[in-house]
Amino acid sequence: MSGRLHLAVELGAGGRHPGGWRLTGDPERLFGAGYHVELVRTAARGGLDLVTLPDSLLPPSADPAALPGTLDAVGVAARVAPVVPGIGIVPTVTVTHTEPFHLSKAIATLDFVSTGRAGWQPDVSRTRAEADLFGRTTDPREPGSLWREAGEVAEVVARLWDSWEDDAEIRDAATGRFVDRDKLHHIDFIGEFFSVKGPSITPRPPQGHPLTVLHGDEPEALAVAARYADVVRVTADGVAAAAEARDRVRAAVAAAGRDPEQVAVLLDVETLLGPGAEGRLAELDRLAPAGADTSASTLRHVGDPAELAALLRDAAEERAADGFVFVPLALPSGVDEIVDGLLPALGDTWAPAPYDGTLRDRFGLDRPANRYRSPVA
Repeated sequence: MSGRLHLAVELGAGGRHPGGWRLTGDPERLFGAGYHVELVRTAARGGLDLVTLPDSLLPPSADPAALPGTLDAVGVAARVAPVVPGIGIVPTVTVTHTEPFHLSKAIATLDFVSTGRAGWQPDVSRTRAEADLFGRTTDPREPGSLWREAGEVAEVVARLWDSWEDDAEIRDAATGRFVDRDKLHHIDFIGEFFSVKGPSITPRPPQGHPLTVLHGDEPEALAVAARYADVVRVTADGVAAAAEARDRVRAAVAAAGRDPEQVAVLLDVETLLGPGAEGRLAELDRLAPAGADTSASTLRHVGDPAELAALLRDAAEERAADGFVFVPLALPSGVDEIVDGLLPALGDTWAPAPYDGTLRDRFGLDRPANRYRSPVA
């Protein structure tokens, strides 16, 4: 794992705050490609390692003050990635109610169109309302079952990525042979939730395995992250709690038989920066739908970016995190506040590096060997 501090930003519609979309000035933009391209382009200008794109299967609230819908994060990523170079693109993928074969194909395709800058963030669907959208009749499941299934999805997806060897494509127009069939492999997976034969119908992604990002706060989720994640996101209300969360993740990774040094632990930090931030937060609270949760879900800083920079420097020095995922409460202004206000204030704690190679390269991770490739004699 790279020893440098890793920085990312979450870019979702109008921001994390439920009232954020009403401050954009032009809410129609939230469903246009140009809006998302510009958000990611600003993050790339700042030299951040990656952006995450949140998503959910939750149906929109009936409250007219709520954002009435959402775009598919993988679709947004596929639109943005080819036109914004120099930054990783990591969409949230809800794995409940979704077949792993389709997910493997979608993320492999994203890795191709981004030239090796793709990741994915598996998440689970918990509610009856979400199940109803798919016509599922089972009752909402407990977290252990949901996350065991998510772990199975991660396993199947990685196996499907490996089901094509890297040199399986021949592309010989003269003979009509595009692929060497001996270098395609059935995965023959049978688990608790899925039976998947394979192989994939998409060649192995440029990174071999696109970067896997998982939340690690919930015990059931941490068990999956410990086994499959390259990056683990955690929440905490301060530096000491962040250090404890990082220690929990590293211990779980070691218990799963992996090297903790190969997994980055990033702390989520909610932000609303610059002059008048307290007043803007009060306005966001006023604009939020009735009953919406506007409280902080992790460390939140509202105000001077230099004060937040000092706090992050302390966290980095204490090894409380390997980096941070900034979560603006309001967009598009929030990403500009981070790039133009917070990042310069970090000083020598963090400096942007040239974006050479893949997203895995950015995190100092090797390209995984193909589990199905025959050993070279």
